[in-house]
Amino acid sequence: MPRSMTGFGRGEAVGQDKKFTVELKSVNHRFAEVVLRLPKQLFSLEEKSRRLILERVARGRVDGYISLEQSAEKIPTVKVDKALATSYYKAMGELLDQLGVVDSIRSEHIFTVPGVLSLEEPAEDAALWWPVLEQAIITAVDGLVEMRESEGNRLKDDLLARLGMIMKMTSEIESRAPQVVEDYRARITQRLQDWLAESILDMNRVMAEVTIMAEKSSITEEIIRLYSHVVQASESLGGTDPVGRKLDFIIQEMNREINTIASKSGDIQISGYVVEIKSQLEKIREQVQNLE
Repeated sequence: MPRSMTGFGRGEAVGQDKKFTVELKSVNHRFAEVVLRLPKQLFSLEEKSRRLILERVARGRVDGYISLEQSAEKIPTVKVDKALATSYYKAMGELLDQLGVVDSIRSEHIFTVPGVLSLEEPAEDAALWWPVLEQAIITAVDGLVEMRESEGNRLKDDLLARLGMIMKMTSEIESRAPQVVEDYRARITQRLQDWLAESILDMNRVMAEVTIMAEKSSITEEIIRLYSHVVQASESLGGTDPVGRKLDFIIQEMNREINTIASKSGDIQISGYVVEIKSQLEKIREQVQNLE
């Protein structure tokens, strides 16, 4: 099933006294790329999260936003820097003695000194959070993939319709092709007869040369290859693997064949079909840029 490269998915999970929210959005990109924005507490899980997303995304840029909330209040611990408090106490005492000030150093003088008392968050192991975060990511990726597949189906229907039109016009070109060769042979033969009416030449040799030139103007091989490319493209859209790069190559080959047909035929009717096929190929090429 073809997938578009654009989509959005969101997932939430609660556990380990944490709530994780993951939002993913993807856009067109030549390769597969995942860019995550997440709180510093989760930096150790960033690469693991990226690999999990890339297991389901073969092409496109995915921007991910991961948030972390405490689902239960964590009581911080009070940290006392005893060495710093002692140092301040001694320094204050020495300063009072030096200034000749008779006063006592009270506890609040020490406790209010910056750094003596500080709050410290409880140490936690981010690795323990992974099963919960993993579930949130999986839910978000499921939503992303579902949207990409839905859009991919719409693109598939459009591409198959356009390939059908190209197949029909190729059939018209095929029907017209034998007449093109005959018209070419008739024109050349008439010209040679007019030019050589009063000359003595080997007309059998001339006709052989005309036949060779007519065969060179044949577009049968190009038509066969064009049919083959249309079938390949249609079959690729029915598969399960990513098809964007493959279809891009097939469209290039189809353009090559139709350009050769245009240069060899020189027929007004065929030229009209060529213009329409090239128009459809351009529209297909634009759509293919959106496929994974």
